[in-house]
Amino acid sequence: MKNIGFLSFGHWTPSPHSQTRSASDALLQSIDLAVAAEELGADGAYFRVHHFARQLASPFPLLAAVGARTSRIEIGTGVIDMRYENPLYMAEDAGAADLIAGGRLQLGISRGSPEQVVDGFRYFGYVPEGDDHAAMARQHTEVFLQVLEGEGFAQPNPRPMFPNPPGLLRIEPHSAGLRERIWWGAGSRATAEWTAQQGMNLMSSTLLTEDTGVPFHELQAEQIQRFRDAWGAAGHERAPRVSVSRSILPITSDVDRQYFYRETASRDQVGHLEGGLARFGKTYAGEPDKLVEELAEDSAVAAADTLLVTVPNQLGVDYNAHLIESVLKDVAPGLGWR
Repeated sequence: MKNIGFLSFGHWTPSPHSQTRSASDALLQSIDLAVAAEELGADGAYFRVHHFARQLASPFPLLAAVGARTSRIEIGTGVIDMRYENPLYMAEDAGAADLIAGGRLQLGISRGSPEQVVDGFRYFGYVPEGDDHAAMARQHTEVFLQVLEGEGFAQPNPRPMFPNPPGLLRIEPHSAGLRERIWWGAGSRATAEWTAQQGMNLMSSTLLTEDTGVPFHELQAEQIQRFRDAWGAAGHERAPRVSVSRSILPITSDVDRQYFYRETASRDQVGHLEGGLARFGKTYAGEPDKLVEELAEDSAVAAADTLLVTVPNQLGVDYNAHLIESVLKDVAPGLGWR
């Protein structure tokens, strides 16, 4: 058995060829797709966060709305860029959204990826020391994780407007258990080890910011193993979770074939990202039996407990629900995931 969810980047464009032509479309269709995915039996609805782009950006209103419209499915992000975040305000928003959803949030956070503007976090008021924005993201994360523990830290006003509980005050609303449902989007093996040391779950995508010459899935499987080894060495009491994302496009109709036939020859790619080598995983596209054979050889997918299937959201809710259903019914059973 494997948890299977979708991951949407929430792209929108006013093009007549897009089914998602505005920010309103992207948000409302994301809610509808989450509802449809839950009805189909999927386990998770996850959303990417990008600033200064025609994509999903501020996640918590969306997560809260999805939480109010659904009852079972996990709701998460993949990922929130911590360079942009006020960790205390974020803890308030996350606590509220998690309570609305009944404790179903699974928040993926990270240092973030290259953005649409240069140092966009500076426009949000965050200036890293020594220009080390990765360190700033980790500092924001440290504060965020600490306040999610629910311990008081703020000195109460001796003459408050309303009565206070005794002792130092904490961020409210507090959602118990959310701290254990925070994931770090790790782009390397070393970052995965750091993630384990911090007691966060591991979220790994179809991109690694390093290359050793081996196939992507083997490098990612090594990353996962290093994470689990580091988790054990850190002595955490609970079992961690690991997710990977994949582009999986079952071709079961002429429409599928029209959209994705060219992707059937997809291969791993190696390129340059922020001055270093990076390895990108391939797209899985083809007839369901072919996908079953190929995915059975993907060692990272086998090692993860959660699979996030990226969806082409601009094709609309109905079509993306069809893709999710195809993965769940035409591919997953052949791999023992359902």
